Amino acid sequence: MAKIQTRPWDAADDLETEEDIVLYLEAAFEDGDPGLIAAALGDVARAKGMTTVAAEAGLGRESLYKALSPDGNPEFATVLKVLRALGLRLHASASSA
Repeated sequence: MAKIQTRPWDAADDLETEEDIVLYLEAAFEDGDPGLIAAALGDVARAKGMTTVAAEAGLGRESLYKALSPDGNPEFATVLKVLRALGLRLHASASSA
């Protein structure tokens, strides 16, 4: 029987367009899990270049990696700074539920 070879998947590798990024983050926000949202923002920041995003957000690269990890717990101000550095805005809309 042939062995199946797998490799780890990294979402950051597939976030190539602005549309990819927006749809990815929308899915994370729809889920509502804060850890997932932080990790998704981290994936997007890595896709764009963590060093660049950290500098534009006025944050340290290492602290940004930590805050946007699946176990991270970024302050809301950090989330807003990262979104701004990524050229994104947070929008509110009425819940359909």
